[in-house]
Amino acid sequence: MKQIEECREILKDPDGYVRKIKAGGGQIVGTFCSYAPEEIILAAGAHPYRLFGSGEKIRLAEAHLQSYCCSLVRGALEDALAGRLDFLDGIVFPHTCDSIQRLSDIWRLNIPATFHLDVVLPVKLDTAGARQYLIDVLNRFRAELGEKLGKTISDDDLRGAIETMNRIRASLTRIDEIRGSRPDLLAGGDFHALVRASMIMDRRRLATLLEEAAAGLETRAAAAPTPAGRPPKRIILSGGVCNHPDLYAVIEEAGGAVVGDDLCTGSRYYSGLIGEAAEPITAIAGRYLERVVCPAKHRGLTDRADHLIRLVRLRRAQGVIFFLLKFCDPHAFDYPYLKEALDREKIPSMLMEVEDRLPADGQLRTRFEAFVEMI
Repeated sequence: MKQIEECREILKDPDGYVRKIKAGGGQIVGTFCSYAPEEIILAAGAHPYRLFGSGEKIRLAEAHLQSYCCSLVRGALEDALAGRLDFLDGIVFPHTCDSIQRLSDIWRLNIPATFHLDVVLPVKLDTAGARQYLIDVLNRFRAELGEKLGKTISDDDLRGAIETMNRIRASLTRIDEIRGSRPDLLAGGDFHALVRASMIMDRRRLATLLEEAAAGLETRAAAAPTPAGRPPKRIILSGGVCNHPDLYAVIEEAGGAVVGDDLCTGSRYYSGLIGEAAEPITAIAGRYLERVVCPAKHRGLTDRADHLIRLVRLRRAQGVIFFLLKFCDPHAFDYPYLKEALDREKIPSMLMEVEDRLPADGQLRTRFEAFVEMI
């Protein structure tokens, strides 16, 4: 599909893509997390850009971070210190894990060329005061971001940004549902390209591209017969950041197919729409309160496990692969209880911990083949 090819071209050099936006007069605001309020950044006329780290060897960041910080944090700081992120006008740090929160302080002290904003969202989302607290934080962010960018962010600006982001999330949800029912129509690496590009591309162009991709896939799904032969084993991915498109190909070569995920670079990024009739900031807050949570947020003792089991049942999955970044404490802390919940439901699972590079291809293939054969 031409839409997937466009995304793949952008992913070859995402920094270069954003530099072109900057050269055209755009303002670039870096983000680290799906809890960064993209709608408000868009409403300010700026371009939200998700940072992942370039994968370059860590040298400069070693002076500021322990070696047991995750590769996402260390890699992003390395890029900033080396001048590879000099196109950023500012950066937003949502309240997530300890490493990101401390990176916020290090960044503020060592990267003075960019403005710096913290968004301290509530951790407990099911308390009586969480909604109003979240609204107050978002209103403060709206004012601070507007001041930094020299822009008054109106309600109409916010409504336009909400509409754009709703189009993006609705299309990604449609495509996700197609891969869940017909994984033969969309390779895992292609879906990864669409989602990853969604955090990089011009959002207005992206909204149109994803609608075209969803419509094309729906047409193919209606016309293409289900392939004959032994179907692949249906697998759910669960974890945090997945920046490894090759992972999907190895799973598929081992006889599996990813039919759904619980990733912050996957369904947690696009799940849930924002009400377009309500007051804009209140509506944005509502989505954050209701969307699928990550380990950095709390909404009931078993909320994450309940969601994961529901997802397995909904997608008729036969197993779960936990894909975790090494030294990601929130996901590591959650893993034992999630595994116990899956075990009680007799849902097979396996754990894979990686850094910024995947293990050797042969090692991966052996592990996935063994897991797929077991389920």
